[in-house]
Amino acid sequence: MSARAVVLIGPMGAGKTSIGKRVARALGETFYDSDAAVVREHGPIDAIFRDHGEDRFREWERVAVRDGIDRGGIVALGGGAVLHPDTQADLAAHHVILLTVGPQTIESRIRGTKRPLLQGEDAVARWSALYAARRPLYEQLADVTFDTSSGPLQEVVDALVQWIRTAPTPAPADVPTEPGDPS
Repeated sequence: MSARAVVLIGPMGAGKTSIGKRVARALGETFYDSDAAVVREHGPIDAIFRDHGEDRFREWERVAVRDGIDRGGIVALGGGAVLHPDTQADLAAHHVILLTVGPQTIESRIRGTKRPLLQGEDAVARWSALYAARRPLYEQLADVTFDTSSGPLQEVVDALVQWIRTAPTPAPADVPTEPGDPS
């Protein structure tokens, strides 16, 4: 693998962190989690939302995303990180894997969550609304999609590792092609 990143995107609870760690280990790569980086630097995400608001969290998240992508390896992004236009542009030069999960599975994964955007009476309904709103963007940015709703986690990890090993290297985003160039 090159210094380029393999970036995992998708909704909250899709398994980006747990799968990402295993994929990194299997490939002998580093693992970076943008949410964990924000927490290390600024404290718990629920406290950031409470004390500073979502806008400040998104600013800090953007810095963490850029740092992770610059490092390369396997990078897991928070569910809303792809909303930033600069992040969307950055992803063009990297492999982007969308991890999905169905609403029938998500309930057990988010039960008792402290995730600020899922607070309230019906976390699954909030999750479903966020996922529905973000799904077109996730699909637009992704090179490939893997569902994590069922089956052993290791099967998803093995499939991702196989895809990463055989996927063509993405073209650099900042190198314009010549007119008439078939690439």
